[in-house]
Amino acid sequence: HIQLMTAGGGSVQAGESLRLSCTGPKTTATWCGFNWYRQAAGKQREFISFISTGDTTWYSDSVKGRFTISEDRAKDTVYLQMDNLKPEDTAMYSCETYGGSRCESSAQGIQVTVSS
Repeated sequence: HIQLMTAGGGSVQAGESLRLSCTGPKTTATWCGFNWYRQAAGKQREFISFISTGDTTWYSDSVKGRFTISEDRAKDTVYLQMDNLKPEDTAMYSCETYGGSRCESSAQGIQVTVSS
């Protein structure tokens, strides 16, 4: 079971940027893709982005054009650059790895608060 370390987040004004990071143990990024989710208070969990081991990326419509997922494989770290943040981006963000049983993971959530 992979324990992912998360960092970033905080409170910003609308239009500002934040960068979240999600780091796994050595070789995590070699074998596993990474997903980012978020959950706003009172709402269902939302799948917002992924990056595969082949560097394929995907974004939900709600973040497309504003968020960028990237990876530093040497550091086994995936980043979620969030630009032009909106109040509706306020949520608890989390990451996880995927790619079979070796990629089962858990991570602490990161609070992002965007005020207007």
